[in-house]
Parts: sequence; C-alpha cells; structure tokens
Amino acid sequence: MGVVSSFSWWRCYVVLVFIIYGQSAHGNVNGGTDCAACTIILSLAEQNAEIHNETVVHGLERLCNVLPVLYREPCQGFLSVATPVLQRILFEDVFTPDVGCHALGFCYTEAGTAECNLHPRPRHGIRGAIKRAYPDPMTWNIHQQKVANFQSGVCDLLPGLKGFCQLIEQKLETHLPVVDVDGDRFSTIQTLRGTNFRGRDCSDARDDIYPGRRPIDGDRIQDSNCNGIYGTDKISGKSYEELFCSDVPNYGVVVLGDSAAAHFHLPKEWFSAVGMTLSSFEAAPMIIANEIDLPQLSAVTGYKNSSLVRPWWTDSVYLRLRETNRCNHRDYQNIGVNGAESASMNNTIQYTMARNRTTDNPLLVFYSLIGNDVCNGHVDTIHGMTLPEDMKRRFTSTLEYLDTKLPKGSHVVATGLADGRILYNTLKDKIHPLGDWRQDLTYPEVYSFLNCLQVSPCAGWMTTNGTLRNFTSERAANLSLAVKQVTKSFRAKNFDVHYIDYDIKKIQNQWVADGGKASDLIEPVDGFHPSQVSNFLFASYFWKEANRLFPGAFPRNPHNADIERIFGDQGGY
Repeated sequence: MGVVSSFSWWRCYVVLVFIIYGQSAHGNVNGGTDCAACTIILSLAEQNAEIHNETVVHGLERLCNVLPVLYREPCQGFLSVATPVLQRILFEDVFTPDVGCHALGFCYTEAGTAECNLHPRPRHGIRGAIKRAYPDPMTWNIHQQKVANFQSGVCDLLPGLKGFCQLIEQKLETHLPVVDVDGDRFSTIQTLRGTNFRGRDCSDARDDIYPGRRPIDGDRIQDSNCNGIYGTDKISGKSYEELFCSDVPNYGVVVLGDSAAAHFHLPKEWFSAVGMTLSSFEAAPMIIANEIDLPQLSAVTGYKNSSLVRPWWTDSVYLRLRETNRCNHRDYQNIGVNGAESASMNNTIQYTMARNRTTDNPLLVFYSLIGNDVCNGHVDTIHGMTLPEDMKRRFTSTLEYLDTKLPKGSHVVATGLADGRILYNTLKDKIHPLGDWRQDLTYPEVYSFLNCLQVSPCAGWMTTNGTLRNFTSERAANLSLAVKQVTKSFRAKNFDVHYIDYDIKKIQNQWVADGGKASDLIEPVDGFHPSQVSNFLFASYFWKEANRLFPGAFPRNPHNADIERIFGDQGGY
C-alpha cells in the first residue's frame, strides 16, 4: 500500500482495503478503488444519520470526528467541498451512497461497462438522479472540480513530510524493516516491518547481532542472538548458552506467504455504523503501519494476545517452538506480503528472508500461498490464473534459492491452496458489517459491487457464479498438486521438504462440531481472509503436522525452568 497517494487519508481509513492490500490494480474500472472507498464512506455516513436522526452531511461530519487526529482535519476539509454536492442531492430527495459518489466524481460508468451500484438504484437511475439535482451540467462540473482539487495526500500537508513518506514507501516496497540501522534485516521498533514481523534486534549498531544466529563466544559477555540468555554460571564457569541451549537443537521459524500468512485484518468496527466510536480507531496507526496485517497474532509467527481480536487468543508455531525450547526466543520471521503469489515470491519476496547458512541456527520454513495464484480482479479472471507448469517452475526456483540460504538440518513445509468455495458457501446468506444497521446488505451484494469495479480480491471465488467458483477451485487443486509433486521430487542439500493440505474446510467442520459458527473462520469485513479463530486453529494443525513430518526434530529443553528462573521473560519482544 503506497503511503504517498492522492486521496490517501480516505484510503487509510477505509483502507479500501479489502482491495488495496495488493489486488487493487487488476482492473479498476468505473472509479475502481476510489469509487468503492467513497461508497463505503457515504454508506456509513447515511447510517450514522439515521441512527442519530440527522442529515447525511451531519452523519459524515460525525464520521470525521471519530477518526484519529491525523485523518480528522483532511476529512473535515473534504467535507467542506463535498457538502454543496451532497446537500443538492439531498434537497432533491434522490440521495443514495451510489448517487452521491457519482455526483462527487469518484464513481462513473466507462463506455462498454455496466453501471456499478452497491445499493438499490433510484427510480430514474443514478444518472437520472444526478440530472434532477443538477439540471445545469456546468454547475455540476464546477462542484466536481472543487472536489478533485482537494484530492491531496496527507504526505503533502506539511513541509518535509513528503520526503519521509517517500522513504517509507520505498522501504515497504522491499518488504524490509524501515528502521534497521545496521542492515541485518531486524529492527527495534514494532511496526513498518519491524518486530511485529521479525524478532527484535538487540543491537541495531552491529550487523552480527540478531535473532537466530549461533552465539558468539557462548554469549558470555553480550547477547548476540537476542534470545535473552547470556552471561556465565559462577559455579561451573560455563556460559549459560552452553549450559541451557546446547543439549537440544535450536530452531527458528519463517513463513514465506501472502496476506493470509501475514494475517490481514480490518476491524469490523471500522465498517459498521452500529457502535462506531473514537475508541474503534485507537489501533488505526499501528494497523496501517503494519500494512493492515497482524503478523504478531498469526498462525506461524504470532507471539502475543490482543484485544484487537477479542475474545480469541493467539497460538502459533513460534510459540510452540519457544514453549518447547526457550532458547528459540525471538527467532521468527513473517515474510507474508499482501497480494503475494508464486511469481512475486520467486522474483522478490523470498530474498528478504534473513538467514546465514554458516553462522545461524536451522529453520522451520512454511511456504504458504493459499489463493492469489487463482485470485485476481480481472474481468477475465481465468486468464490471470497461474498455470500448473508455472507453479512447478516457480516453486522449484524458490526451493533452489532456499538451499543456498538455509543452514543444514532445516525443514520446509509447503501448503496447498485453499478451496475458496468455503467463502460463498459460508457467507451467502450473511449480512456484511456495512449492512449491520438496516440488515440489508449481504456478502454476495458486496462481492458483485467489487467485481463490477474490477477491484475484487478474488473474482473467481467471491462471486454468485457457481460455475466460476468450481473452476477456480479446480485450478487451485491442480496448483496444489503441482506443489506436492515438487516436494516429492526435489532434493536439497540442507533441508528436507514436505507437503500438507491447507484444508480449511476440515478445520471449519471440526469447529462447528465443537459448537462454533462456520462464519467464525472468515474475516467479517473482507469476507475473504482467515480470521483470528482460523489462525488459532491452524497453529495447532501446522505444529502437529511439523512434528509428524519431522519426528524428534523439536525435543523439549530440560533447562526451560532454569532459563525462566534466571532470565524471566528474556527481554520480551
């Protein structure tokens, strides 16, 4: 997601979020992401107006007032130029969020495309409603130009801020920590690809000190691997690393994946007019700086609980590794990137992983691309899907690269793709958070709107077209088979590699049998990603599969109690 962009305050709020995360550029017709963002904003403003018995303009003003301070002033500035247009439409009693966004110029209908609408069309159509409010086209054009002139980004508001934003944008495009003084690919801050994604660096002044390395001189004087264990036992004269960490193998964990691996999450409270308050957005700066991901709560690298996803807690492969052996503290990397698929993984993303084959501990690596090789927003979505032969070639190339980086004794687990039919089958009769107030907007209606704008995260699965959903799942199954075939034939010098299914349907069935709801496993806002419940359940599944595939690889450290007694939380995170 670019930090410098027109309309950026708006995108950062709505974040558009279930589209901006990496898929938005596929088609983008009829206003695309700007149209979707505007429609969401005005939908919430209209519902706010009904809840508080006021006008839509006042509802939009109320919405501005609950935004974080950074976005409040630009929102109010936009409101000042949009108000005349909205008031005119309201006066003629032809307002719908779709009409409002067409009148403001964020939505339009390109030649040869269908008119896109999220809400029921007015009696005379969207264009007819605008003509009724603006019989003189010149007046409408003047108002639209005023709105267009306001579309400046947050990064343009203050002197010197633009350069800083451009620096952040450039860093984030490399998927590396923004703050990393010594260049070892580990950071000391949480966000901007920092410690929420990778273990915290304990010295940002030395590039030979970082999580996951083997200790320098037993860490007698300084903690060189950042696991919080250092110093010398006065009785034996041995270093604590030698005493406590040499009896069992030490492992780190890495996930090379997509937005599901990074745990893409948009809070439901941001998209529901019911109960929206200022506190709903307290975590907005962190979420946005994390690219709308919660890797610190994810299935592979999660390490903390959070009220952001209450009442569900966090479990992860990393926590299981740390529980088994506290010497593994902080040795995790989440190389999950929104929109990642096999091509981008092979071309750029895999190279951001930090590991030295000669100085570092072995890794447990998860390669998990569960959907983007069949998901895109193209009107001809089938043409944009990866072919099995390309999947084989790219995955093989990634494994070849890993063999040059991973220390001997590492393990790789590759997952298949998900069967995304679970999305429509689970949510087809459910109300989307945008429809909470009136109980009038279903997931299929949201899917159709995004498909019309060609900004859907997955036109092949998020659709009412059952034939297309089945075809997309068939292609996903073929790609999974391609990955599985590579794992059976590939021979590496430094690791073994195995395949497991990404069987979210099986996990959903078990969850329902235990008394849960099927919809609990899907993120409610985007209707696409695995939820916190899914991440929690997949952590257990991944850990069990890793122990089945690599029996005896992760024995319990008999010195865990001693480590906790002497070093406590080992410096935390």
